Amino acid sequence: METSTTRVQTAFRLSPELLARIKREARKENISVNRFVERTLEKATELVFPKLPPDFKVDEELLRLAKAASIPMPSEEEIKNDPRLAHILGCEDD
Repeated sequence: METSTTRVQTAFRLSPELLARIKREARKENISVNRFVERTLEKATELVFPKLPPDFKVDEELLRLAKAASIPMPSEEEIKNDPRLAHILGCEDD
């Protein structure tokens, strides 16, 4: 899941064999080596959170407990800056 167009330049040392495999896989998928590595790292580090179906009904007792606990709703800025939270809340851009 791509969340931003800002990129930070970095460097890694890889074995020649690994670099060759990366280049080969990127070529097969017709994407740049950079995009292949970025996408692979995104997949490897992504936390998976289940999404609730749109018709999911929250139990009234749970709602009452949440209100009693005074759990604040995250701000739009917090949701925007946390793709995992946006995913859980169903607010991510598709």
